Amino acid sequence: APFAPVDADAPALAVGGVELTGAQLVTRAREDAAALGLVPGSRLLTGRTYDTWEGLSAGLFAPLAAGGSVVLCRHIGQLDADGLAKRVESERVTNTAV
Repeated sequence: APFAPVDADAPALAVGGVELTGAQLVTRAREDAAALGLVPGSRLLTGRTYDTWEGLSAGLFAPLAAGGSVVLCRHIGQLDADGLAKRVESERVTNTAV
């Protein structure tokens, strides 16, 4: 298919009953990254689900907007404090959103 530029004002994501354009998504992701204290190289541990903006932002968009990465932990609630501490250390986690 031929190259088609992305329209920043076109719908890009619908989650939780809200539709965001590409421009809105990027703006919110950058704001969330700042609120989470993310900077380039940050490694964010999250156990949030992807069915809300908060989960998608923490688990994907905010770290990417900051130049960081995500450490997914699907069953984070099953880890005791020691297990969570070991995960944080082994994955070189710098920030959390649980």
